[in-house]
Amino acid sequence: MEIELTLQLALILFSVALVAGFIDSIAGGGGLLTIPALMWVGLPPAAALATNKLQACGGSFFASVYFVRKGMVNVNEMKLAIACALVGAASGTTLVQMVDASVLKMILPFLILAIGCYFLFSKKITDGDRARVLNPTAFAFTVALGIGVYDGFFGPGTGSFFALGFVTLAGFGLAKATAHAKVLNFATNISSLLFFALGGKVVWLLGLVMLAGQALGATLGSRLVVTKGTKIIRPLVVTMSLAMSIKLLTEQYHLGLF
Repeated sequence: MEIELTLQLALILFSVALVAGFIDSIAGGGGLLTIPALMWVGLPPAAALATNKLQACGGSFFASVYFVRKGMVNVNEMKLAIACALVGAASGTTLVQMVDASVLKMILPFLILAIGCYFLFSKKITDGDRARVLNPTAFAFTVALGIGVYDGFFGPGTGSFFALGFVTLAGFGLAKATAHAKVLNFATNISSLLFFALGGKVVWLLGLVMLAGQALGATLGSRLVVTKGTKIIRPLVVTMSLAMSIKLLTEQYHLGLF
């Protein structure tokens, strides 16, 4: 579809994406800003979701690159998890076209809220590593694959789910978990974007403008993850989890699901 991209509109979308990229690189949940912005421009829901995946790829890519450069992530050790996340997201994108997602929509706000409560109250949330519960292979075929399916199927809170998995099952400290979560989130974003692109749903010009904003915001946010760690990640994860839960519950109320 055709949307006239004026300078004013470009600046608005760039700025929204910049803030969203900053938030996403630390805690996830940037879609709370970008998807409404894209729908405000006039995109239908499917095109907004598809275009959002394009700009989200920019944020997750640049955040991942920053974390890898800083030595927080060893990509060679994550190859299997990345592959599983890619396959999972592709499977989820295919699955959502065949089954009813209404049950997941009803449960999801409470799951995300539970994540926020865990990050708020758990004494295990530190920047220090602990003993892992799952070895890398088991983690790849359970957490990376499962959350990959979820991201392709629905999506909100994917970064938080990955971070929680790394903290509780891989034994990572919070900053390290956030860095690794962003790499897997980039994999699921790319996989979903490919399917959306094949379906002709992506509005490329708008998405590329926002991708530039995401890239800048993600780079700035990633620096704070490295320097501040738990001090910045923990409160922002809790805040974004609460915001996502409220948004999803509000949408369900208006749709008459509750």
